[in-house]
Amino acid sequence: MGARFSFLLKASRPGLWFPTIWLYALPLAGTGAWASPWAWVGLVWVTFPLNLLTYGWNDLVDRETDRLNPRKDTWLFGARGTDAQLAALPRAIVAVQAVTWPALLWRGGLPMLAVLGGMVGFMAIYNHPTRGWRARPPLELLAQVGYLLVVLFAVRLNGVAAPPAWTFAYLVLFCAQAQLMGEVMDVEPDRAAGRRTTATVLGVGTTKLLIITVVAAEVTLLCGVFGDLLFGGMMLGALGWLLVDRFVVFGEGGYTLFQMKLFGVGSNVLALLTLAYVGWTGCLLHLDGPWVR
Repeated sequence: MGARFSFLLKASRPGLWFPTIWLYALPLAGTGAWASPWAWVGLVWVTFPLNLLTYGWNDLVDRETDRLNPRKDTWLFGARGTDAQLAALPRAIVAVQAVTWPALLWRGGLPMLAVLGGMVGFMAIYNHPTRGWRARPPLELLAQVGYLLVVLFAVRLNGVAAPPAWTFAYLVLFCAQAQLMGEVMDVEPDRAAGRRTTATVLGVGTTKLLIITVVAAEVTLLCGVFGDLLFGGMMLGALGWLLVDRFVVFGEGGYTLFQMKLFGVGSNVLALLTLAYVGWTGCLLHLDGPWVR
């Protein structure tokens, strides 16, 4: 039992929980919602249950690629399941959802069912074995919009106001950036397995330039729309590193496994810092920049 749970936990990719935690916590900033037990129920659900559904499903359709991926079989980047483990994985995913969904639906009603159904729908579109968007660039980037349903999940579960439209625009960039960075790290095993992604089509160098463009757009929104120079300055520092990466240190090349693990840890630290800052200030919920005054 312990070994089975360890595999399921690893399959949920704890090192990549931060996007769903970040998106869930965002609309709760400054609302007092954390005083309710439902806020903590939701936080737990967007960690293991949601990410087991998201990444476990992906592991089932990408098993051949994962066998070639040096990032796999780590707590940061997920499990590399045996045939037996992968065969049992669908039942485990369904069981976890069957245990957790009733409470969420009781709390959120039909709108919650629409949100959860939308999540499953996006995952089905992304992971379809033959027509999945995961291997149809640039549609795999468009599919990341499904992550924004985590924000709506938080809104419905906790009865808080939805963020402004500009916030969702920023989050689209946030999700695209995360996807592209993962594709750069996986470009070699993806090529070896014959999988098409934006990174395998454009090449590492051009994809890095695309990431730089996305992060530059994030900085622009943070300063021009939200008027937060501190958060914008943090992202400007990240942009500076990306420029150094592309034009000085790594160029058009990829990364070693050690470097990828280091970047993974760094991403979690940065996510924790920005989560604390956004939760404290609510900066992404208020339009205080010069563009909207």
